[in-house]
Amino acid sequence: MENQSQRKVAIICSKGGLDEVYPALILANAARQSGIEAFIFFTFWGLDAVTERRVDHLHVNLAGNASSGMPTMIGGLPGMEAFAAHMMKKQMTELDLPSVREMLKILDESGAELYACELAMKMFKRTKQDLLPEVKDVLTAGDFFDLSQDAQIIFT
Repeated sequence: MENQSQRKVAIICSKGGLDEVYPALILANAARQSGIEAFIFFTFWGLDAVTERRVDHLHVNLAGNASSGMPTMIGGLPGMEAFAAHMMKKQMTELDLPSVREMLKILDESGAELYACELAMKMFKRTKQDLLPEVKDVLTAGDFFDLSQDAQIIFT
């Protein structure tokens, strides 16, 4: 049987909605609590979760989300995503869940490794200075695969 300390999970976070970022963070946290190495690669809109000026302003994507229970026409109205994010944050506070910023700190302190995608950084004209200090480095997708060799890969 494989030793748990040798297990690895590589999580690719490509979406930046509050409801889309939390699954990656929760999975990484569960992995670390289980003694599993965890790597998260933030790419495309997922970069918002590790960008200083955006991390505290993530919304909940309602338009086109069949699971939201809200018609697309209403979900797309101005302010609805911010309202949904406010309600989700309120529920998370009641459940004692840390904010995204706090969760990233917890993950960093637990030994999870957080990386930003070089191509997405170029596309969105971001620099390493734009990122939270918990981000270990900016890597190419190939470098991330090399780093996370033999890991289970989860795409969120």
